[in-house]
Amino acid sequence: MDFSESLKKNRDFQNVYKRGTSYANRYFVMYILENGLGKNRIGISVSKKVGNSVVRHRICRLVRESYRLQEGMFHSGWDIVIVARVRAKDVTYHQTESAVLHLGGLHRILVPDHVSES
Repeated sequence: MDFSESLKKNRDFQNVYKRGTSYANRYFVMYILENGLGKNRIGISVSKKVGNSVVRHRICRLVRESYRLQEGMFHSGWDIVIVARVRAKDVTYHQTESAVLHLGGLHRILVPDHVSES
């Protein structure tokens, strides 16, 4: 992730939840909040309701990788938190990538040039 860091602190997650905006689709909920840092910070949350640690870690890896490969499509300067829903338990990589880009489009944080190329 060249242009991004990870959100790690609970207060950062809580700040995005409280002050940010959210959109959801079948597999994920995405919260965003402008951070003014000139780079994105991404946090991924997968609750125990979704599955055991193997399942949760797999979802986390899929989301992180799909964001990393499409990172150039996102505008900079946002805190992004992606929360997995229970339906994400059996998600494939392509479904994950599509869901993350769909939510980015709903939030209007995708660079317009890249949207038309997809």
